[in-house]
Amino acid sequence: MQLHLNTPLLNSRALSQLSGSNIWLKMEALQPSGSFKIRGVGLACQTSFEQGARRFISSSGGNAGLAVAYAGRLLGVPVTVVVPETTSARARELLHLEQAEVIVHGASWQEANQFALSLRGESDAFIHPFDDPLLWRGHATMIDEVVASGVRPDAVVLSVGGGGLLSGVIEGLQRNGLNDVPVIAVETEGAASFRAATKAGRAVELERISTVSTSLGAKKVCEQAIRLAGRHPVISEVVSDEQAVRACLQFIDDHRVVTEPACGASLACVYQQRAVLAPFRHPLVIVCGGATLSAQQLHDLTVGE
Repeated sequence: MQLHLNTPLLNSRALSQLSGSNIWLKMEALQPSGSFKIRGVGLACQTSFEQGARRFISSSGGNAGLAVAYAGRLLGVPVTVVVPETTSARARELLHLEQAEVIVHGASWQEANQFALSLRGESDAFIHPFDDPLLWRGHATMIDEVVASGVRPDAVVLSVGGGGLLSGVIEGLQRNGLNDVPVIAVETEGAASFRAATKAGRAVELERISTVSTSLGAKKVCEQAIRLAGRHPVISEVVSDEQAVRACLQFIDDHRVVTEPACGASLACVYQQRAVLAPFRHPLVIVCGGATLSAQQLHDLTVGE
């Protein structure tokens, strides 16, 4: 049973006219759990279930946790999600809607993650939010779908947090013979752990996360993202929180779809007509989604600016 959808690939007239190039959108925001995460998480959950797991444990109050909860409900497996104290009431509500047990622990994802690992019993499977080969393999399927549709992008624009999406997209490009297609990895200023890693030549841990794009809030990207960036063309780009939020609001008007600021980071790269995009005529933007903010909450983030 496939737990994710084959999502639409849209040619954006609004963004194409703005940029003067042919912009393609992979609409992962339309996945049933609200984001691309269900691709890799679904594969990890299904594999764990087939190997005997009878409970799934997650350490994410965001999109990964929602994907685990959704997969567990469909597979008939109970799910425990440990979330940090910063997790929004909306995210907790959505987790309960998917019938997950929600435990609040710690001030950060790192603390919630440590506690989640301590809960693991003999028949439990811990589903990591971004650092697992099964996740990367599952996320790579979105590139399989793009290629199957006959579209060959000359660049891929995506948001990067822990590096799971970046790792999966590069895997997808490489297994489809698109080794020369660069990835433009976009972060917000308060969560630029990939930018820090590219400067240092290795994964480094940020002192703190300071961004409204909470889904990008991994203090350190996974080692796989750094390894792949050494073997595949990857360009780091950073936008502001304000630019990410305004891109989400503009995207609602242009495409009638709500995304969260983490996704808005990659959209902002296009809306801002960043110079990094100038050489490319057929960019693919991964509209990664995000279910943890409403349209009203996005508007509220712009109040007082």
